[in-house]
Amino acid sequence: MTPESLVKLVTMKMPFGKHAGTLLCDLPANYLSWFAREGFPNGEIGQLLELMHEIDHNNLRHLLMPIGARPLNQ
Repeated sequence: MTPESLVKLVTMKMPFGKHAGTLLCDLPANYLSWFAREGFPNGEIGQLLELMHEIDHNNLRHLLMPIGARPLNQ
């Protein structure tokens, strides 16, 4: 996990599937759990989904709020 990956969770949108277009940080817990059971995709999107699942599973979504609220050029 890097600071950049946390920024991506609040800025990157899901590129495919049922929740295409939804910010990764806004994906429902049951969807993230489904990926955890079935397997995360390869590459960066899979890593980010796995990170978001860990954040959600440990009830830490609130920690992403300040990241999403700050200007992206800082």
